[in-house]
Amino acid sequence: MFASEQKSINMSHGWGYGRSDGPDKWSKHFPIANGPRQSPINIICGQASYDSTLKPLKLKYDPSNCTDILNNGYSFQVGFVDDTDSSTLTGGPITGTYRLKQFHFHWGASDYRGSEHTVNGIKFPCELHLVHWNTKYLSFGEAASHPDGLAVVGVFLKIGAENPRLQKVLDALEAIKSKGKQTTFSNFDAETLLPNSLDYWTYNGSLTTPPLLESVTWIVLKESISVSPTQMGQFRSLKFSGDGEAHCCMQDNYRPTQPLKGRTVRRSFK
Repeated sequence: MFASEQKSINMSHGWGYGRSDGPDKWSKHFPIANGPRQSPINIICGQASYDSTLKPLKLKYDPSNCTDILNNGYSFQVGFVDDTDSSTLTGGPITGTYRLKQFHFHWGASDYRGSEHTVNGIKFPCELHLVHWNTKYLSFGEAASHPDGLAVVGVFLKIGAENPRLQKVLDALEAIKSKGKQTTFSNFDAETLLPNSLDYWTYNGSLTTPPLLESVTWIVLKESISVSPTQMGQFRSLKFSGDGEAHCCMQDNYRPTQPLKGRTVRRSFK
């Protein structure tokens, strides 16, 4: 998961997803990569404990909060105005109110890999992350440095029928093919990207990209949404590279699963 506020720090270290700067090299500049609550993880269904105290998720998103879409050189992200409580996450495993900051995706070079989290060792072709921050802190940047600062809802995408609700996002990618490109993207309801069921797994984890801060309550939805092979091709049409740089296709922009290190994974469903 990419934290836009940390972009200048990240860029200075030149991390990425290639052989020379990929996830296995991140610990050189970010020692927390070997910390006790790193993400993503492999969710083993038989070892996730049902917790009757977990509340239903309540997501309230205002389409008018959507502002722009950006190719940050690692993924693309859709940004939201986050200075009001009109697009929020409450309930679930968290207490208080968390505001939607942005959403982004991770995907693979093929339809057989791409998600960050896995379920019983199985990868999905793509994973959506909706990033929220705890309003008890003054800003996203401050929240990201606290153990309860961020909450990310993860949604798996599986190959199936074309997803018309996703198509508006994918159509905007034509304007941001290369790193650093950004354009207005407005009036989009992020709630349309959620599956019908909001049953979830949850655990304490981290950002999945540098600076890998261990400040994320992860909420990974059990039910996936569909994406067609053609739509997956639109994801892969983006570039890691900027204009004037050697062409580098944006794909396999995911971090491998990390050790659980004694953490408990809970589920909201029987």
